[in-house]
Amino acid sequence: MPRAALRRQLLALRGALPQRPTADAGIEAALAALLERLPVHRLGFYWPIQQEFDPRGVVSRWLAGAPGRQAALPVVSRPGAPLDFHQWEPATPMVAGHYGIPVPDGTPPLLPDVLLIPCVGFSEDKFRLGYGGGFYDRTLAALAASANAPVAIGIGHEACRIALVPQEHDLPMDWVVSERGVF
Repeated sequence: MPRAALRRQLLALRGALPQRPTADAGIEAALAALLERLPVHRLGFYWPIQQEFDPRGVVSRWLAGAPGRQAALPVVSRPGAPLDFHQWEPATPMVAGHYGIPVPDGTPPLLPDVLLIPCVGFSEDKFRLGYGGGFYDRTLAALAASANAPVAIGIGHEACRIALVPQEHDLPMDWVVSERGVF
């Protein structure tokens, strides 16, 4: 199936998931446990769109769990470039960024050591299917070439686990979290 059609199918499936609160609670518990066992100091995450799991509660609690922790949201600085990340706290003022997705207003840049990355779909071998814009692919590729390569954690719903043949530019996630746990 062409990737565009597969995306549409998975987005419709995600939007109609039965028992969504139970699934999201499972993702939240698994993600919180993983973040506590990894040496995370600067956490990059995403603002939820299109029925994605909302990580803001987990991130807020993680921030409050120990001094010195920082979180950041992605910002599209220019087309075709890797994402920039800017510091975020629950009280951070937000403005509409590219595609209308909220971004921090006037906060400093921050280089995450762990990235939470939304998955439209994901495979058993931890490759993800995103929205097709290549933003996270470019970001992971750029950071993988540096000494500051972040740990990549894909976040998705189990119903969207699929057989996926990776494309040449795809990089696997280090971890994937679904309502069934962490792998």
